[in-house]
Amino acid sequence: MNPIIIIPSRMGSTRLPGKPLAMIAGKPMVVQVLDRAREAGIGPVAVAAAEPEIVAAVQAAGGVAVLADDDVISGTDRVKLALDRLDPQGLHDVVVNLQGDFPTLSPALLPAVLKPLADPGVDIASLVTPIKDAHEAATDSFVKCACAFTDQDVAPALYFSRTAVPWGEGPLWHHIGVYAYRRAALDRFVALPPSALELREKLEQLRALEAGMRISVARVEYGPFGVDTPEDLERARRILGN
Repeated sequence: MNPIIIIPSRMGSTRLPGKPLAMIAGKPMVVQVLDRAREAGIGPVAVAAAEPEIVAAVQAAGGVAVLADDDVISGTDRVKLALDRLDPQGLHDVVVNLQGDFPTLSPALLPAVLKPLADPGVDIASLVTPIKDAHEAATDSFVKCACAFTDQDVAPALYFSRTAVPWGEGPLWHHIGVYAYRRAALDRFVALPPSALELREKLEQLRALEAGMRISVARVEYGPFGVDTPEDLERARRILGN
């Protein structure tokens, strides 16, 4: 594999406007995420930015940024646009889509997301971590993945939901929104129309499953938290400030 990491980033968050440029431990959030990605050492890193000010912040930190207009439909579409501009020759056969609001991400998670792609039949790879308690299981912002592990750390993802699945005794798995796409899979995915279950659950990855694409997940001990609110931002500042 020859992966590239692309971080979609836009200023228009409804709960925390301007969050890519929110300062955390002396750096804008998007630069903190950029640093975590570069520390992973799995390939080049770029930011797919919706606004010029994000491009300027990334370039000031010595990073690469592509300006993708804010009218692009989704972060995944923004990643696809940036990939085509950065690598028109198709040298990178895998692209890692890393959300721009994971400043506390452990760099070790990015090599882990590539593990499911060791199976040539897998189109898209992602990550899961154990759900710790009943509160997380009942919280719809904790997206659940229906999967079952045996003696391996990789398993097929059969479904994703905001409710607790599967039913019955056993572990529940929290889906971490980091994806590794084979290039052909990303091309196919962005060309598909939104699917019925995707619209119902408000989960983009269901579009791939409904189209018959294979998603597998690697399990990790813990995942990052996304910065979506002022409270999340203060938490990230405490963590990275120490």
